[in-house]
Amino acid sequence: MTALFCTATGERYSADRPRWCGETGALLDLEFTPRIDPELFASRGPSLWRYREAIPVESDAAVVSFSEGFTPLLQVKIAGRTVGVKQDMLFPTGSYKDRGATVLISKVRELGVSSVVQDSSGNAGCAVAAYCARGGISCEIFVPEATAPGKLAQLAWYGATVHRIPGSREDTARAALRAARNSYYASHAWNPFFLHGTKTFAYEICEQMGWNAPDTLLLPAGNGTLLLGAAIGFSELRSAGVISRLPRLVAVQSARCAPVWRAFHGTPIGEGDLQNRETLAEGIAIAEPVRGPQMVAAIRESGGTVLVVEDAEIVHALRHLSTQGFYVEPTAAAAVAGLLRYLPGSPRDERVVTVLTGHGLKSTEKLLSLLSH
Repeated sequence: MTALFCTATGERYSADRPRWCGETGALLDLEFTPRIDPELFASRGPSLWRYREAIPVESDAAVVSFSEGFTPLLQVKIAGRTVGVKQDMLFPTGSYKDRGATVLISKVRELGVSSVVQDSSGNAGCAVAAYCARGGISCEIFVPEATAPGKLAQLAWYGATVHRIPGSREDTARAALRAARNSYYASHAWNPFFLHGTKTFAYEICEQMGWNAPDTLLLPAGNGTLLLGAAIGFSELRSAGVISRLPRLVAVQSARCAPVWRAFHGTPIGEGDLQNRETLAEGIAIAEPVRGPQMVAAIRESGGTVLVVEDAEIVHALRHLSTQGFYVEPTAAAAVAGLLRYLPGSPRDERVVTVLTGHGLKSTEKLLSLLSH
């Protein structure tokens, strides 16, 4: 039985009807029990849809996919340590957001929805637009006016109607919410089906580690879609008896915009004088993440923590990665900047995994600018 439920009131709704928020406007989460069979999964091809019985889409005919997923988990030397690095910049649109988009847009198609709206700093919008194009669904994507030209070009070529919104990332979200009053909101932050796509990140890591969990998982965090998806995935695997414990979740934020770090240390999301300054890590510069309290709760449950990194550290991490042949956007390098802070104080035998979330070709202008400086 799959059902949506309101996080504020507990009211339950059918998952077979288009709905993205509760009657009070609160967030929805999903009641869903996956069927987890490692032997069955291993018999299938290298796609995240190998975990078909763990994904809350009923109809095979509704699935919108590019056979994406099962990205490599490489062993990489960072700060003299060997760390597992998941290559999620290798998805069709160049970022991990395809994990959530393939599941969410498949559900949209199953529901018979013909058009959606979405807001994004770039990558989530590109992912939703690509899967909408493949699924024959029209979409309107709201982005900040300063979104990288490469991402704007992607959106345009996918056929999305693009709205560039002046002001902050929060202004963009508010514009999309207004449009969603008359449409279905395919939001990577609001819509729980997106999180049940990003949870496949956890399934893949466990399978690639012989159905074991790492000790620590270090992730960049803005709206928290990868962090919360990983928390859901590892929790499902623990409930099924596949793993015995959750990995420690370590979230990395930019020092120029760190609401989750502040909340972890006692200042609730949306309170206090948050300095949201321009940062190289534009993809995680979310001043008021709608699922911020859930992010903090997931980190605490895992025994994890939150780190902040400066832009200079992100540039250093970009250089460190490029000398090993990795070309990623600055937001992706924020995770490695976090690792360079985290590893010196951690046990030598700790099994640490991180991720490269977005390809460098998505931020060509910004990376060229860094070279010129």
